[in-house]
Amino acid sequence: MAFIENSRQSLVPSFLYTTPVSKKLFDVDTLVRGNPTLRTASSNGGASKSFMIPAPSEPGKIAMFSPAYYAACTVGGTLCCGLTHMAVTPLDLVKCNMQIDPTKYKSISSGFGVLLKEQGVKGFFRGWVPTLLGYSAQGACKYGFYEFFKKYYSDIAGPEYATKYKILIYLAGSASAEIIADVALCPMEAVKVRVQTQPGFARGLSDGLPKFVKSEGALGLYKGLVPLWGRQIPYTMMKFASFETIVEMLYKYAIPTPKEQCSKSLQLGVSFAGGYVAGILCAIVSHPADNLVSFLNNAKGATVGDAVKNLGLWGLFTRGLPLRIVMIGTLTGAQWGIYDTFKVFVGLPTTGGVTPAPAATVPAKV
Repeated sequence: MAFIENSRQSLVPSFLYTTPVSKKLFDVDTLVRGNPTLRTASSNGGASKSFMIPAPSEPGKIAMFSPAYYAACTVGGTLCCGLTHMAVTPLDLVKCNMQIDPTKYKSISSGFGVLLKEQGVKGFFRGWVPTLLGYSAQGACKYGFYEFFKKYYSDIAGPEYATKYKILIYLAGSASAEIIADVALCPMEAVKVRVQTQPGFARGLSDGLPKFVKSEGALGLYKGLVPLWGRQIPYTMMKFASFETIVEMLYKYAIPTPKEQCSKSLQLGVSFAGGYVAGILCAIVSHPADNLVSFLNNAKGATVGDAVKNLGLWGLFTRGLPLRIVMIGTLTGAQWGIYDTFKVFVGLPTTGGVTPAPAATVPAKV
């Protein structure tokens, strides 16, 4: 009886993952006949006819929601965010300059032309080091803590309510993770923007960070933290909740084969597609705050009021938006593709899937 009660308490809500070794209903009588421990428990107090049990752990496999699992998710987040943001440094550089100086950088094409003429090809990758380090740290916290908080809030809600209100679980888990992730990102983001938008300020991180601290003070590195939260928290909430929802809908309505029967390449394709669509939504939601972050980190002593006055409300929502949609859509799709590829590489299931109906359980007889 103790075994049965503990099994029920340790259940993970079924919506979190659909795996080839997903939980199934087993007939208790069959299990009892073949297991001395269960046979003893049954003879002492009886048992329900059916109940759910966790999937067995396979030797050499990473157990779901174990410390090794969260460590793997953290490494996957580091890779997917750091590498993708570094790869789109040229787009990010043009976007930031369009936000800061729209007179000089009037469009995407002219922006690339101006940068190429003034700084050469090497200029397109200015600020890549703080970009790589900052977004690697952010990705580690974002994905690692998202998996942790998603499980944590699911446990608080219980299986029934966690499945019923899964969107709220996604939103709460991603917001909690991003609060931590932005603290890790903020210093590198401040240096990156200054290096990219002020030619001659510094060559990169090695001389840019000391110069920034000397000019603004150590706390100046966090001057843009609140606007960064304003940009990244809605962005991440949209990123994770929309991705999980889109992937679920793809498996439910667009793909006739159950997820666990799909090839890994197809599952990774779904991850990329879901990530790309989610990225477009993320860019639109977070763009005004992105303009604020660029403006505040570019000018010493600048305030949010100065940014709104300078950019105007329309400019705050639209300046640099088309380029950011392309950049964030591609980046987010690539991130989910890399993240799930790493999870598959270490033996974990890809993220998201069709939500199974909650399994009914019959109370055990005492």
